[in-house]
Amino acid sequence: MKILVVEPNNNPYVKDIEKGYKSLQNEVSGYIEVVYPFEDQVALICNEEGKLMSMPLNRALYDETGKIYDIIAGTFLVVGLSEDDFTDLSDELIQKFKQHFKNPEQFIKMNGQIISIPIE
Repeated sequence: MKILVVEPNNNPYVKDIEKGYKSLQNEVSGYIEVVYPFEDQVALICNEEGKLMSMPLNRALYDETGKIYDIIAGTFLVVGLSEDDFTDLSDELIQKFKQHFKNPEQFIKMNGQIISIPIE
């Protein structure tokens, strides 16, 4: 299955993995959590205990106003969706989400808010 891997402090890259729950767990180093923050037929798969395990903060998720509503900790995957399962990410979606998650982010708390600073 062709996926996009997004690691903390690194640019996203394409990887081929075997289909199945165990392969996804292996990539995120633990139990998986699935998030659907986009209208595209994609899912983000991360470690469900990433924050509890103090994994490094990776990328922020933003609402329609551009405000951070969550931050993914640890490595996460962008995978395609079929009617009933995870599937290959299309070349078009690979390019879109490579660009979307292109810059790693650092996070600081300032005036009671968390602010993201892109790293070139």
